[in-house]
Amino acid sequence: MKKLFIKLAKILGFEIIDQNEFTSPTLDKKLNENLSILNEKSIVLPLGEVKISRQVKSILIIIRMNTEIEIWDQNKKRLFENPKIEYSYRSIKSLINSINFCQNKYPKIKVKTLIIDDNSKDENLSRIKKLTEGKNIDFISLNHNNYKAKIKEQKSKETFSNLASLLNSFEIGKSQAEDLVFFVEDDYLHFEPMLEEMIASYERISSQVKNDIFMCPSDYPYFYMNNEKTNILLGNKRHWRTINKTLCTFMTSVNLLNKYWENFEKTCKDRNDPFEKYINEIYEKEICISPLKSLSLHLTNINSSYGLAPFIDYKKLWDENK
Repeated sequence: MKKLFIKLAKILGFEIIDQNEFTSPTLDKKLNENLSILNEKSIVLPLGEVKISRQVKSILIIIRMNTEIEIWDQNKKRLFENPKIEYSYRSIKSLINSINFCQNKYPKIKVKTLIIDDNSKDENLSRIKKLTEGKNIDFISLNHNNYKAKIKEQKSKETFSNLASLLNSFEIGKSQAEDLVFFVEDDYLHFEPMLEEMIASYERISSQVKNDIFMCPSDYPYFYMNNEKTNILLGNKRHWRTINKTLCTFMTSVNLLNKYWENFEKTCKDRNDPFEKYINEIYEKEICISPLKSLSLHLTNINSSYGLAPFIDYKKLWDENK
């Protein structure tokens, strides 16, 4: 009778929980395993199942890389005070590890990765290309001349370069992304489960709210400097909070990129104050979330409110990606 009941439950699309044995007979898994099935259902104990109505099919990852400028727009040293190439290298290495981890879990998700290089020295570019050998990562060299007519003249070459690489990344996302697009700067270290958690949580949360969303992988310190109200949502394996500001590392859908294209263009046409002013305007209309605790670490100066996420072993993550 028990076997017949389990078979019937499977046919009807129900899952059975055996709390005595701490197993799910219908899923043939222990309850401390991942019970969710990508593109089908998200299961979190004890809240039960969310049917996935918003499936993720593919993700385009666009990395903006500048191996020369220490901290743009600042005269400060980054945590650990290494040359910029060291941050770019470890950032991309950690992202590759996260991509591999995700694809081992979700082999059906199509992942494409591009690196937009902003005039790296040959020795730096060679080091990065050696790291990415056999990883299905393409390189694009930023051509400043393509953006002289699109971007206002800036006070510094570095500011123009930053705006140009950002606009280039948005344009590529708009023209090449098929589903999700993940814009990544080269001074973030990523935990191995980062991409898996973002994709699985994107499916769960966007299915619940019945709309595409924005996701930021980092839990920034400035989120805690004002007494702002926030909503807490349940993702795949952690909590997420609603936020109304990000920097330029975030994930969204190509649909939202097209919907708010004017905001993305205006972000790059001139140096705004704050820099992400027009991106942040989008979050007044659309849901944007960040993880608790952080999936990525923004390696800026240790005193920066835009940098180091709380409750992270910074040195351990840095050393792991040497």
